[in-house]
Formats: sequence, C-alpha cells, structure tokens
Amino acid sequence: MPPTDLTSPADPMPEGAAGDAVDDVPEGATAKSAAKAAAAQAPTRVPCGIKFEKVVKRFGDNVVLDHLDFTVGAGDRVTLIGPSGSGKTTILRLLMTLERPDGGVIRVGDDPLWHMERGGKLVKAGERHLHEMRKRIGMVFQQFNLFPNMNVLRNLTEGPVHVLGLGKDEAVERARGLLDMVGLADKENAHPTQLSGGQQQRVAIARALAMEPTVLLLDEVTSALDPELVVGVQDLLRDIARSTDVTMLCVTHEMGFARDISDRVLMFDQGRIVEEGSPEAIFEEPREERTREFLRAVLAS
Repeated sequence: MPPTDLTSPADPMPEGAAGDAVDDVPEGATAKSAAKAAAAQAPTRVPCGIKFEKVVKRFGDNVVLDHLDFTVGAGDRVTLIGPSGSGKTTILRLLMTLERPDGGVIRVGDDPLWHMERGGKLVKAGERHLHEMRKRIGMVFQQFNLFPNMNVLRNLTEGPVHVLGLGKDEAVERARGLLDMVGLADKENAHPTQLSGGQQQRVAIARALAMEPTVLLLDEVTSALDPELVVGVQDLLRDIARSTDVTMLCVTHEMGFARDISDRVLMFDQGRIVEEGSPEAIFEEPREERTREFLRAVLAS
C-alpha cells in the first residue's frame, strides 16, 4: 500500500453523489441539532479531535463495528488495544478514508469526515471534501511505505509540495528540521533501501509530521522492527507525544508503550469497547474479565 498522504481511497465517491441526503446518520445529526447540542454543553467542553457517532462497518455479513461511539479529545493520546480482528485497524482505515463506513458519522475536529453539511442536513461527501479532510490526518504504517525511488529528503517534501502547495524551499526547510528531530539529519540523500528498519520508520514518522496533521494515526508502528530497534522508535514517539499538541490515536500490542504514551486506553473486542480508562486503571485494575484475559495473554507472550 502506498503512503496515503498522496493517494485517494479505492472507489472514491463520485462528486455528483454529494448532493444526496443520507439516511444512515445518527438520529438528529444535522447542522441545526449539532449547534443546539454544542450550545447546551458546558463552556469547558473539550474540542474533539476525533469522534465516532454510531459508526457501522460491515465486510459482507460480518459486522466489524456495530454502532460504535467514542471520542478522542483534541490533543489527547488514545491507544486501542485488543485481539486481532477486533476492529482496531478498521477504525484507522476509516479515518484515512481507505474504507467507507456503512452507517454513522465520523468527525475530525468539528467537521464530518465522510459527510458534508448542506441545507441543515448531512449529505455524502464528494471527493473534494475528502481531499481537504485528508490533509488533517497523518498515518504511520507497520511497513513504512516509503517511496523507494526517492531519497529521504524527497520522501518528506513530496506531500507538502504537491498536496499542501508548500513552496519547495519551505518544504525542504521543514523536512530538514524534522530529520534533525528524528536523528537522521545526515541521511537526507540516502534511499530507503540504504536504511535500517528503525531508520525507515523514523523517516516515515517524519514524513507524516511534515504534512502538519492535526491527527496522527499509528498502526503497530514497531511490529515490523527487530527487537533492538523498537525502543528507539518508541522513545521518539514518546517525545513527540510530550512535545506537540497533535491528537494521537495508536493501535499497538506493545503494552508498555501503550501505558507510557496514552492519556486513555480503550480495550476492543468484537468491534465494541469492552472497557476504557486511564493506563493505570486498565493495566493495574481492569474491571472486565475480557480485559484481564487479554492482558494475561499478551504479557505472557
């Protein structure tokens, strides 16, 4: 899969489809009702970075997400844990517009991702809207997905120049600053095949940040690395979490990493949230037997 900051999802929705009102949004999910709901909230309401409202996703007869509700506050760091096949990566793919939801509404910031507001109603979004929304979201994959035919510097500047319209000099300056941050300032002319796995993942992280996203998605970013390289990448992400205000949503099986990086941890199983809470609550005193069972299995492996 190529890096998604430069690609469109498969089978994009035709632009003309944007005018059709949709029937699969949650009851009351209109511009007017949203405004009323916002006004009714306390002034201390935390702006949302990501919000899922009754989101449904099916693959054939298999319901992967069943009316899923959850919110990640702006600037929060939330980690999804749970067994394989529980729906965690599907959540990331919906946010990256690589998969289309079958029902419900996903919001990034104050704006719906897969819908647009028109005439006080939510209608299916056209490709132009999706393109603009993708600019807010960065993702780091398991397999790096760097462009092998481009050197490191160009891997970092290609998106900002061609997607964001940034000037080349500004893009280069931004890229060099990020390479310095991830400890690879001396590798800007190297190609991905000349780098170790850990170095490639650092470049992938820098490339995602070069797009200056408001939301950063992390999908098992250390699972493809040799054990001795994992700690360096995790330390880098911890530093990013502590030094920036980017909203982070992470999927990982590294429980120590989840504990250190997260404000909140969500335990998933069969497409639903079994339990959520602070890292201390989830890892030290989980309430649900399914959470305890999962943690025993993962920590014993």
